[in-house]
Amino acid sequence: METHTCTMFLAGKKATLDGSTIVCREEDYSNAFDPQRFVFVKPADQPRHYESKSTSFKIDLPDDPVGYTSTPDADSSAGVFAAAGINQHNVSMTGTLTITTNSRIRGIDPFNTTDGIGEEDLVTLVLPYIKTAREGVARLGHLLEKYGTYEANALAFGDQNEVWYMETFGGHHWAAVRIPDDAFMIAPNRQTIADFDFASDQTACSPDLKELIDRNQLNPALDGHYNLRQIFGSQTVTDTHYNNPRAWYVQHQLAADPVGQPTDQDLPFICHPRHKIAIEDIKQVMSSHYQGTPYDPYERDGKAPYRSIALNRNLELHILQIRNHVPAAIAGVHWLAFGPNAFNTVVPFYANVTDTPASYRDTPTDYAAGSMYWLTHTIAAIGDRHYDQARAAVEDYEQQVVATCRQLQRTTDQEVDPASPQAQLTRANQQMAEIAMKEATTLLGKLVTVAFKDAKLQY
Repeated sequence: METHTCTMFLAGKKATLDGSTIVCREEDYSNAFDPQRFVFVKPADQPRHYESKSTSFKIDLPDDPVGYTSTPDADSSAGVFAAAGINQHNVSMTGTLTITTNSRIRGIDPFNTTDGIGEEDLVTLVLPYIKTAREGVARLGHLLEKYGTYEANALAFGDQNEVWYMETFGGHHWAAVRIPDDAFMIAPNRQTIADFDFASDQTACSPDLKELIDRNQLNPALDGHYNLRQIFGSQTVTDTHYNNPRAWYVQHQLAADPVGQPTDQDLPFICHPRHKIAIEDIKQVMSSHYQGTPYDPYERDGKAPYRSIALNRNLELHILQIRNHVPAAIAGVHWLAFGPNAFNTVVPFYANVTDTPASYRDTPTDYAAGSMYWLTHTIAAIGDRHYDQARAAVEDYEQQVVATCRQLQRTTDQEVDPASPQAQLTRANQQMAEIAMKEATTLLGKLVTVAFKDAKLQY
């Protein structure tokens, strides 16, 4: 995976409209294609012996995995890169958000590039074996301490009650914070955890983290507080243009008391929303390119001063929703969109299934319009060049798909047999995929008409 990619959004159950916990991340790549798939990994298909392709890491895995949804690369030659999913215990996980670090911690605890673990491995090594979000933090923390990592990453876990955000420091150290139930957070590609309480039951970390900081005189604070962003993170010019503006924009869209400027280095870690947050709100901010500000590249002839969340190199967006107030059998919803976020739509796929729809599952590595990944990229390629004419049609498409799928979800929720739900939920997911594909094809036809009318070869 290319470094400095992805954006993460998390929300506690009292911050959301329906009382769900939310673990969300959009996954990026370089200015090239990296086709993605949506699959359900059955327990029988989970490896019992795992070998990384990025390093020489090898491990025997437990013999009791549960099934889980996953969004791996279509080309697995470099590794699985499962990215995110929800397991059959209704635990969500996303991994990973590439983050920046500083030379001080890397000089003390270097990355393990020989046989360490990283983005390729983490979801596969953790998600099938955990029953709560806290267990996810503990299992991954143990693996990091024992084997080390070759890169700096952030991850998150959610269950029906809790959401946890986790960052790695150097090769073998980490810290995690429980997101307050009434709060949200937005994380670009830099270390985000600020003030950290080592004595709280709402935090966790590698056992020697405080001693490492104190022994090596890493804490710059004059007041004795431990701000992990200042201790382990970066404060670069690149951060002021690449990372900080994304957090600033989302906070100004959703926070009750937004502060700061786009380039500020110390934007808040935890924010409280001005209103309860809906899935549609999350999709909107994760599709942002600074709309309504002077920084929107569509208002500046493509000359973007700041890196936006929505880019041509968005691969997929997952909003992992663990619902409360419904039976456990239907609590997990893996909202998913492929391709550039300014031109796609999320679909609320149930996680407790036996298979996933072919149009999302069987993504070819080469172009094929019959798959949602490639269809969305076709829409984006035309829509980007004709943004003003395409915008309303794209908005209508997104509204139509989400509304129709919500209607189907509502009916399915009411009719499903909680004792034996998987076949019915699998069929509902297939119907949702067909709705999304049909509406995307209709949108593509509209955009082709727009582009054709704007052709240069006219007389």
